[in-house]
Amino acid sequence: MDSHMAAVNGIRMHYRRAGEGPPVVLLHGWPQTSYCWHRIFDALARDHTVIAPDLRGYGLTDKPRTGFDKRTMAADVSALLHELGFASASVVGHDRGGRVAHRWALDRPDEVEHLAVLDIIPTREMWPRLDAGVGRGYWHWLFHLQPDLPELLAGKDIAAYLGYFFERWTYQRQGLDPDAIAEYVRAFSAPGALRAGFDDYRASFPDDAEHDDADAGRKLTMPVLALWGQAGLLGSLPALDIWREYAEDVTGEGLPECGHFLAEEQPEALLAHLKRFL
Repeated sequence: MDSHMAAVNGIRMHYRRAGEGPPVVLLHGWPQTSYCWHRIFDALARDHTVIAPDLRGYGLTDKPRTGFDKRTMAADVSALLHELGFASASVVGHDRGGRVAHRWALDRPDEVEHLAVLDIIPTREMWPRLDAGVGRGYWHWLFHLQPDLPELLAGKDIAAYLGYFFERWTYQRQGLDPDAIAEYVRAFSAPGALRAGFDDYRASFPDDAEHDDADAGRKLTMPVLALWGQAGLLGSLPALDIWREYAEDVTGEGLPECGHFLAEEQPEALLAHLKRFL
C-alpha cells in the first residue's frame, strides 16, 4: 500500500493506493484508519485501482476544528477522487466511513457506481432504535456526543479505551491483530486525533440530522451491498429490510463468526462478497 498526500477541500489528506483498473474507494471507521483494509487491500488491487484515505481528522490526514458533518467529509473524498483523475468509483464504507459513503452517494450519485456498506444501517434509523437493548451496545454514540469529557477520560489511557472496543466488538474476543492495534493507538495518540474522532460523532446534531431529514424518502439508485457481522450488534436488527427503505437495489447478508470489524475478522469472506458485487 503506497502512501501519499493530497491537498483537497482545504485539508491535506493521506491515502494509500495500489493496483490498476476500475477505481474502488475504501472508507474506514472509528477507531481506525485506512490501515484497517490491510488484509484485503492487495487482493482487491489485482483487478482495481484501490484508494484508501484517512478520513478528515483521522490518521495522517489533517485534523481541523470543523467540517466533520458527513456532507463535508464526503466532499473531501470526492475531491480526492477527482484529484487522482477519476470521475466515479465504487465505494466501500465501514462504520463511520459507511455513513460518509452513504452521504456521498446521496449528494453525488453520479460519482458512486456501487456502494457497499459494512456493519451499519442509515444513521437516521439508529436514533429511533436506541431502546435499552440497542443503547447498551451503542452507548458510545451518546458518550462521544458530549463536549470535552470523552477526550478527558479516554485520553488518560488511549490504549485501554480503544482496546475495550477491539475486544468487545470482535467475535473471538481476542481483539484484533497486535500490529493493527498498535497502529490505531499510535494514530489516536497524535495531537488532536481523539478530539477529531469524537467530533465525527458530535456532527450528528444538528448537521447530519438535518441533512438526513432533508433526504427522507429518497432512495439510492446504484446497486447497494449491505454486510454485517452476525455476532455483532447489527445481527439483532433487520438490517437488509432497513436498507431496502433507502435503496432500490439492495443485496446482502450477515457474515458468520464475525463481529464489527469485517475486513480484519473475516477478510476472505468479505473479499468474496466484494469481488462478486464489483
